[in-house]
Amino acid sequence: MAHLILHGSGTNKNVLKGRITAEYSGVAIEVVQNATQTPEFLKMNPIGKVPLCKPVCNLLFSAFTSVARLKEGNPLLGSSLIEYGHIEQWIDFSSLEIDANIYRWLYPRFGHAPYIPLVEEASIAALKRALTALNSYLASNTYLVGHGVTLADIIMTCNLAMGFLYLMTKSFTSEFPHVERYYWTMVNQPAFFKLLGEVKQAESVPPVPSAKSPAPTNEATKSKEESEPKTQSGKPIAEETPGEDEAPKPKAKNPLDLLSPSKMILDEWERLYSNTKTNFREVAIKGFWDLYDPEGYSLWFCENKYNEENTVSFVTLNKVGGFLQRMDLARKYAFGKMLIIGSEAPFKVKGLWLFRGPEIPQFIMDECYDMELYEWTKVDIADENQKERVNQMIEDQEPFEGEALLDAKCFK
Repeated sequence: MAHLILHGSGTNKNVLKGRITAEYSGVAIEVVQNATQTPEFLKMNPIGKVPLCKPVCNLLFSAFTSVARLKEGNPLLGSSLIEYGHIEQWIDFSSLEIDANIYRWLYPRFGHAPYIPLVEEASIAALKRALTALNSYLASNTYLVGHGVTLADIIMTCNLAMGFLYLMTKSFTSEFPHVERYYWTMVNQPAFFKLLGEVKQAESVPPVPSAKSPAPTNEATKSKEESEPKTQSGKPIAEETPGEDEAPKPKAKNPLDLLSPSKMILDEWERLYSNTKTNFREVAIKGFWDLYDPEGYSLWFCENKYNEENTVSFVTLNKVGGFLQRMDLARKYAFGKMLIIGSEAPFKVKGLWLFRGPEIPQFIMDECYDMELYEWTKVDIADENQKERVNQMIEDQEPFEGEALLDAKCFK
């Protein structure tokens, strides 16, 4: 059995990746804690970061791969070069899309970086996009690559752990049920449980430190792993006491809030839509046109540009579900219906959207990348055929344009 020395705090998230890899690989690891900015440590690793793995290497991600490679034919690296390529792709995704956005959200709330509301909003939106993609993949896969735990799962789980422990409450993660299932399955694997202990989920997001609170310690020699939070079991991942609540800074006004008041109250229409159980045409549809304000709102048809690619029903449904999740930023200003059409593949995806203002709001076009996957056509309500098509889409009429409905989803 190989023996390695791993420099870095045993509670550091990145050290844990190496230790869990070693558990799966049958490699003995000795953890030595160092102050990372001392001359002795910088002589071993000029970058000054952990984990530092001796005698194998002193690079962050290579350390995990090198530990895994000490076991010949290690299943953590996949069963083929193609699988190994997929593992590397998932490691990159986990690091760039999951880990980076969690830290951009977490660090300011632990006083390690300036708190900038717009940066936090962008980080949360990007994290949700990544989790939506991961959730869609995990809907039909137990692990990231193949049929067992690989290095990709170790990296992904340790990166997700920071979010689950400190930021991503149950109300946040409930949008991603397959990610939840995956995470709790992984952290209860014996090798994970041995090092992580019993893991809990955050009950609330840490408050923003007050500007009046004492600044975090500024000792130049304090290592990164010493300033990371620890898990709620008291074992891994980081520790820092947040400061007092800071009075929220006023957000910049959304341009749509500056429009002239509209006689159409979106909440009234959404309540009418949700509460109408019978005589839908006579009650809800008629009520919609009674409420509709063509000066304050606009109606749009959309159709997926790539319907020929919608060959698997559950994947198509997940795509549409992800689109609606990412439209959450428009919750105050929009109502939508998305129809998934057809009894067999390829399935067609068509939609109807009601937006505040005369055009599709620019911030939605900028922030929700799904928008460019659809052709958008403004509804001409003077055209009775188009108006009737609006009615049919709101009502989920079946058959729709001569075809069966696979599903219909509502955004409200």
